[in-house]
Amino acid sequence: MPVLEPNPPQSQRRLLIVFGLMMGVPALVAIVATIAARMG
Repeated sequence: MPVLEPNPPQSQRRLLIVFGLMMGVPALVAIVATIAARMG
């Protein structure tokens, strides 16, 4: 795993954003579903 530079190139930053969304969105959906299941 390479060390990230303080200012990565634009393409690398966009890739990190997309990767973060791919990981974060399902996690948020799971949290919301869990809360909804407990309330309902």
